[in-house]
Amino acid sequence: MKGFKRGNPLFSLCGLNCGLCPMKIGGHCSGCGFGNQSCRIAKCSLEHGSVEYCFQCEEYPCGRYEHIDDYDSFITHQHRKSDLEKAEHIGMSAYNQEQEEKAEILEVLLSDYNDGRRKTFYCVAVNLLEIDEIKGVLKSIEEDTELRNMDMKEKSAYIVKRFKELAEDNKIDLKLRKKKS
Repeated sequence: MKGFKRGNPLFSLCGLNCGLCPMKIGGHCSGCGFGNQSCRIAKCSLEHGSVEYCFQCEEYPCGRYEHIDDYDSFITHQHRKSDLEKAEHIGMSAYNQEQEEKAEILEVLLSDYNDGRRKTFYCVAVNLLEIDEIKGVLKSIEEDTELRNMDMKEKSAYIVKRFKELAEDNKIDLKLRKKKS
């Protein structure tokens, strides 16, 4: 989008955790503001003093945020509003630190526990689950001696099962929600 610039590649203006996006990880997206398709929220930012995050705007939350968490694209949108609130509350430095840590965990999951079919699942899980819970699953996996003898498909299925149990305990759906046509 012409004139729109972003300083943070991990967290978007509108609350997406870009560092955990399968398109970004795959090298298919350089982020909003770098010549990609236009965005009504980026345009709005330009019209409101080029705020870096929507929570910095006097009008936030505005009508653009009604139903913004209802459907996903290739990245989950489920926690956009709550992630913006969290970033505002704890500060961008702390929020970015958590996102960097989550991105590192995602890298490990994709390199060591992906049977070739779990990229989107891991991106959604790491995005929606709390960092301490994710670390707990990873720690238990590292300590599980039986897991070392499993092939990649078995390891992947085991980890997916653990994340699904954790998500169920927290009433989180780890599936992308598509808008019905």
